[in-house]
Amino acid sequence: AAILRFLTPSSKGKSLKQSGNHNGIYTGWLDAVDTAAAESCDDTVSYADGLRYNLREGWYEFRCSMKLISGGDCRATTLPDALSKFNEPRQPSAYHAIVKRYLLHPEGGNLQTLLDDADDEDELFKSKTLDTFVGAVSVLYSRMISGDDMVELLVEMRQREHAYINGLETSCQLIAEVPIHAQDSVTPLHYSVASIPANSSLMNRKVRAADIHSVVWSEVRGQEVIDLHTHLLPPSHGALCLWGIDEMLTYHYLVSEYFMTAPANVTPEAFFAMNKKQQADLIWESLFIQRSPISEATRGVLTTLQALGLQFEIDNRDLDAIRRFYDGYREEGLEGVEKFVAEVYTTAGVKYAIMTNIPFDSAEAQHWRPVRKEYPGTFKSALRVDPLLAGDRKTIENALKASGYATSLEDARKYLHDWCETMKPEYLMASTPHDFSLPPSEGGGTLSGVVKKGVNESSLQSPFAFTELAGNDCNDCEATDILPSIINESSDFLTEVLMPVCEERDLPLALKIGAHRSVNPALLSAGDGLVAFADTNTLARLCGRFPKVRFLATFLSRNNQQEACVLASKFRNLHIYGCWWFSNNPSIIKEITQMRVEMLGTAFTAQHSDARVVDQLIYKWSHSRSVIAKVLATEYEKLIVSGWRPTREEIRRDAG
Repeated sequence: AAILRFLTPSSKGKSLKQSGNHNGIYTGWLDAVDTAAAESCDDTVSYADGLRYNLREGWYEFRCSMKLISGGDCRATTLPDALSKFNEPRQPSAYHAIVKRYLLHPEGGNLQTLLDDADDEDELFKSKTLDTFVGAVSVLYSRMISGDDMVELLVEMRQREHAYINGLETSCQLIAEVPIHAQDSVTPLHYSVASIPANSSLMNRKVRAADIHSVVWSEVRGQEVIDLHTHLLPPSHGALCLWGIDEMLTYHYLVSEYFMTAPANVTPEAFFAMNKKQQADLIWESLFIQRSPISEATRGVLTTLQALGLQFEIDNRDLDAIRRFYDGYREEGLEGVEKFVAEVYTTAGVKYAIMTNIPFDSAEAQHWRPVRKEYPGTFKSALRVDPLLAGDRKTIENALKASGYATSLEDARKYLHDWCETMKPEYLMASTPHDFSLPPSEGGGTLSGVVKKGVNESSLQSPFAFTELAGNDCNDCEATDILPSIINESSDFLTEVLMPVCEERDLPLALKIGAHRSVNPALLSAGDGLVAFADTNTLARLCGRFPKVRFLATFLSRNNQQEACVLASKFRNLHIYGCWWFSNNPSIIKEITQMRVEMLGTAFTAQHSDARVVDQLIYKWSHSRSVIAKVLATEYEKLIVSGWRPTREEIRRDAG
């Protein structure tokens, strides 16, 4: 990159006497020179066979006769002439072709010899490796041409700043932008620190249409995410922190997929009576060995394992070897789990993930009270409040009594405030079915005449409970969602407890709308999830009635997405987020994200992972990133056609 920078003729021809080719001599320009040093020098100094430089004026002369063949018209031109054809500094992808021709040229990098006589497979590998090297050189060259000081670039490398995480030994893969062959929604877009730092002069350069795809894909790749909704819990919560290959293989999507083709003699009862390893063995054999793992859920497992460096084990279909990889962390105890979780977060590019916390479940409450367990800042909490939203008086009063509070609205507010103090939630949340509104005739604070969905009233004997989770191991099910799930707009608990606390603490209320539980109860959590069109009128009324409360909403049904966008455009206190549950598939993510951009601009949150197993953060975000990048690149193309050329900084801002 430095050689190419030196051999680039000055674009400042008006200020330099010799900027073009004069008898094979070209004039280049210097980076900023120390004023005192320049003043101590003569005006013009001769060097190297009669060439000259002038520190005071900031120019130098050089010779270069290397001829390059341009790709379009097959005409030969000198390297400096080819480099001078760019009228203004461009983004890295603009220089790929000329950098590659220089590196392959016998008088340049002479790398063509590495490609000669290679077999097909080896040539493909070397070609991709060469493209990565070309990409890295192009990034550095474009920064130099744009005005970034070369000494400062060296400082970045030496001090391991920005993308240079390994200093001068940093892989070119981390420096290069996303290569063209990976700019599709098929190749997972794994996180990598942005190769162009925020203070680079390249950030303020307007992006041309020819460069937009490379810039957008690279900027999306470099975005560290805040995962707005997950079901993860930290290692300090022991068995509630799910991670590892067996947990991935027994994820509810894979369980339901397994039972589509499971042998008749394997009943759900028999399957769930097995231990986790036995269940995982069955699913691996059925979905990965006996048929190709091409569903999103099975492919996600492979993307995760590949990102963790287990390609050899995948090629050998060696589940035992994969388990041994995880055992290496497990043998280190809590420290090993924490190490693995940290590595997953780094690989996935997750700044922090917001948990789904139900302290009213005794299994989880022990980690909050009487003494809250400490956990890293990469986990933040969200508090489930479904009974308050539903106005479920009996459930709420039992919980208040069990915890030593009076059964009054004032104490209900205090109860909620106290849990907020304990948990420090980012928001309050609830999950509702598609028919989540009450008939107008059924007002009041009770649910008289209304069938509640999934409320286990016997569990109210627990001193911590609004509801007890089904079974002893809440991590084997969608238990965190088995709560009252109807909104009672007339309830005092809604108007006098939940909404005032949200206002006083400036906490958003997140609603996940459209969940139906126990469609096939025999499959436990794998039997949840009938998708139906939801009536959004209740949400509209809540937004209008409580304008000081910020609402976050995501819908399960694909058919609700346009209506949700329209609703978000009418209420400034409503924010649409993520592609939830059965909408969290690439084809649907693409459709929903494109519609949201067209209707809402950037005023929405494109995705959340909904991960239940720590490892899933890797594939859920790398798959989503590639889809989001493709959508954004297309929309920016349209923008440029309409006459608006965004800067790289503007694209980074929007992607974030």
